[in-house]
Amino acid sequence: MKNSKLCQMLGIEYPIIQGAMAWVAEANLASAVSNAGGLGIIASGHAPREFVKSQIDKAKQLTDKPFGVNIMLMSPFVEDIVDLVCEERVKVVTTGAGSPGKYMEKFKAAGITVIPVVASVALAKRMEADGAHAVIAEGMEGGGHIGKTTTMALVPQVVDAVNIPVIAAGGIGDGRGVAAAMMLGVDAVQLGTRFLVAQESTIHENYKKAVLKANDTSTDITGLATGHPVRGLRNKLTREYNKTERIEAGKENPNWELLEDLGKGALKRAVVDGDTKNSSMMSGQIAGMVNKENQTCQQIVEELMTECQTVIKQNMAAWVE
Repeated sequence: MKNSKLCQMLGIEYPIIQGAMAWVAEANLASAVSNAGGLGIIASGHAPREFVKSQIDKAKQLTDKPFGVNIMLMSPFVEDIVDLVCEERVKVVTTGAGSPGKYMEKFKAAGITVIPVVASVALAKRMEADGAHAVIAEGMEGGGHIGKTTTMALVPQVVDAVNIPVIAAGGIGDGRGVAAAMMLGVDAVQLGTRFLVAQESTIHENYKKAVLKANDTSTDITGLATGHPVRGLRNKLTREYNKTERIEAGKENPNWELLEDLGKGALKRAVVDGDTKNSSMMSGQIAGMVNKENQTCQQIVEELMTECQTVIKQNMAAWVE
């Protein structure tokens, strides 16, 4: 796995990529994952150029290893962020919420490896045609904004459909999940929820404790009726949001602005303020598996790889027999 095509392409030791979580994936976390041998990602979200520049500068001070920046293509500052990552010669750019096709030539001229997140085979094929170097196939088990297909169903279909490396994301929280993804033919995996509780994660302790206390049924999906589903830990806000969503969906002229008002600033309230009731604590379904407090990113990455190798060796031996 250390010598996989994607690891060589990205200049990383292990096929572990940290998910781009808005308000969470900043320079401290990204640099720690990169120093551990994986690929750390800074999430630009809807932040302006000045903030993203400060995070890139900080990451360069904290690591001499490759790291990436995630660009939300619906951001009002997208043009500025595209110019910024090109000027800074960031090693890798991952993208979400659209196609980076219009920026591909600019990225490639700057020597940037482009890896879009996809939730369907059709989008994966389009990204390959647009010149993407790899794709992240993300299943609905993941936290945050999600698609409609599970990782187990989506990933092998994407692997069969494209000729570029595929990264699996969604529902992967330990070495068994990494091994399972590898068996589906991917070159690497992306994890978000597991890194939420890392020692280097700067999110509020209340948010971390909520993840650590979660079980297999602790997450819920909001926004299905609006076409923008989000998975997070169930709380007062998700219950109120889903109740309002059901009421408005039953109307001839639904007032979706009510939902926008409910969700405005909800992620910041979780990450910065530590509000676990009236916030959006984005988290994947594997939260129930996350029970080790205060591990460093180095410990997480090493544990993932050790578990993965052990599982593969043990099960391959059993299958051969």
